[in-house]
Amino acid sequence: MVSSSVFASDRIRIATFNVSMDASNYVDYEQLPTVTESPVPGQLAVGNKQIAGIAEILQQVRPDIVLLNEFDYVERERGVAVFLRDYLGQSQNGLEPLSYDHVYMAPVNTGVPSPFDLNRDGKATGRGNDAWGFGWYPGQYGMVILSKYPLAADSARTFQHFLWQDMPGHHVPMVPDADGQLTEQAWYSPEVMAQFPLSSKSHWDVPVMIGEHVVHLLAAHPTPPSFDGPENRNGMKNYDEIRLIRDYITPGADNYIYDDNGQRGGLDADASFVVLGDLNAGPGRGGVEGAIEQLLEHPRVNDVWPMSKGGKRHSPDVDGSEYHTAAWRNRVDYVLPSSDLIVKDAGVFWPIKGQQGYRLMAERGASSDHRLVWIDIAL
Repeated sequence: MVSSSVFASDRIRIATFNVSMDASNYVDYEQLPTVTESPVPGQLAVGNKQIAGIAEILQQVRPDIVLLNEFDYVERERGVAVFLRDYLGQSQNGLEPLSYDHVYMAPVNTGVPSPFDLNRDGKATGRGNDAWGFGWYPGQYGMVILSKYPLAADSARTFQHFLWQDMPGHHVPMVPDADGQLTEQAWYSPEVMAQFPLSSKSHWDVPVMIGEHVVHLLAAHPTPPSFDGPENRNGMKNYDEIRLIRDYITPGADNYIYDDNGQRGGLDADASFVVLGDLNAGPGRGGVEGAIEQLLEHPRVNDVWPMSKGGKRHSPDVDGSEYHTAAWRNRVDYVLPSSDLIVKDAGVFWPIKGQQGYRLMAERGASSDHRLVWIDIAL
């Protein structure tokens, strides 16, 4: 479990939250002929009830550092600045406003058009399943980090363009025949793989400066291991996206990794880190067996199991539902600290009837179909 740490006092709350705030919640992009005919994606309007619900949850939990998944990557003044000013900066349901002085955001692969028919349906549309990461417009399902502590943005490493084929021993999905039996034909051609990035969004290593200490925020949002067929292409990609994190924190296994600036290698053996994000894999329930266990069983990772009473009330017939982080009955969102960090407390924000925020759990449109997950570490 948790070993001794260089930290001494005070608590820092670190959280992840898939906020489900992409513009497809408000516009059916699949029905539009082209993205250019759609309203401007990612624009946050004032007075949106779902976004106000997200802000209320954050104001109640009050994390010092939080990764938001599914927050569109758009110009700051149209996106995160609106959220900080008009939602977090305003009291929601009587709660104290919340501010963050430090923001990190960077491009993602979702919605970035490819020239190929990636889903093999006979049409190369350049969007949806034919984008490098599933999405209807560039920047959809993006990520942003909000922090009360300085983020060393100049030292951040991103892995948006790392090629899937450059991972030694990566999975290779095969084309199934009419009976669903896999053939010897690779689903993706060599021409596709020569351009196919591994990360469906991006992988980030963003150092945060907490006093004299540096903690690396390892943020990601792998593709869901579903929405495919017998070839299991998404399941295999999900596994390998999680494997990239595993290899990044494993000295000796990281030699093949390069970031978007060409720097090679992974994290130093003595570095403190926290893995953050909706990893789209539950224990024993990945698209490829052992996907999330690559991290949960890693010797450098403290496998904290945050829980809630709300998850148990939601699914009383499911073993381990107190650990669920999504309304669709699974643990997929993680805040996993390195084993040198002292964890003082942890939880999943899923209130029960009679507690503030309970109404926000009723449906996706009230906040999100995911729950905020947090840990407190001692510094």
